[in-house]
Amino acid sequence: MSAPRTKPTIGAIAYFAVCFSLGIYFTFAAMQGDYGLFQRVRINAETVQLRQELADYQRQVAELENKTRRLSDTYLDLDLLDEQARSVLGMLRTDEVVVR
Repeated sequence: MSAPRTKPTIGAIAYFAVCFSLGIYFTFAAMQGDYGLFQRVRINAETVQLRQELADYQRQVAELENKTRRLSDTYLDLDLLDEQARSVLGMLRTDEVVVR
């Protein structure tokens, strides 16, 4: 004959319920938490964006350093000086015609 079946006790059911709840909680925390996967993806995307901005700023700084060097006392670029005088001061040469 077979042994009679016994119902699981309330303690075993509570134990498995707590274990299941903790498993769900830690899974949720691993995905949505402060250090979870979704946060990591967001940080990586922000890192890429900030690196692009840094490259743009470095390019702008290089351009400004080049212009500064070209207008310095040690090296004077007459074309750049002429361009700056025209744009800032609104100067024209006598042989030029302004078309508006």
